[in-house]
Amino acid sequence: MSKAFTREDSGGDDDDQDEAPAGLPAGTKNYMRPQSFEALKAERDHLLRVERPRVVEIVSWAAGNGDRSENGDYLYGKKRLREIDRRIRFLTRRIESGVVVDPALQTRHDRVYFGATVTYANSRDQEITVTLVGIDEADMDKGLISWVSPVARALHKATIGDLVQLRTPGGIETLEVIEIVYATASSQDTKSSVT
Repeated sequence: MSKAFTREDSGGDDDDQDEAPAGLPAGTKNYMRPQSFEALKAERDHLLRVERPRVVEIVSWAAGNGDRSENGDYLYGKKRLREIDRRIRFLTRRIESGVVVDPALQTRHDRVYFGATVTYANSRDQEITVTLVGIDEADMDKGLISWVSPVARALHKATIGDLVQLRTPGGIETLEVIEIVYATASSQDTKSSVT
């Protein structure tokens, strides 16, 4: 077949399967903290205003250099443009579906809700502190867990002293809520703890 009838960008690079709202159960809202929402917008804006125009300029320059089939700058630039466009679409969908919840505005400091920082003890008497955040900002190394994770679901609506059941592959584990903290607008914490 003649190259005139083939797509230069074929090869599976532009399937959008990775753009589905991974980690978010169907029918649930995409909750996120204000700082996460702003970070998503900042990344999208940077891609739209800085990265994409820069790569388009490189591709335009490379296209003017002749044979595109062996032009590394052109081929890499086209691939990078597809990656940028895919990420922009992903970020736009996340931003549009996002429901911003400011933990500082939470009025029920005695219960675990989205945005709470919770210290709990597991069955091995280890104290673990986690913060319930949106799926896009979850980072276990920093103690940020998605509000749809099994631990977060087990802790949801619990109060201090409650024993909650967590289903794990190894069986059911009991967690005891020790402390609940919500950040306040003045960047101090409102604490509710065992006395």
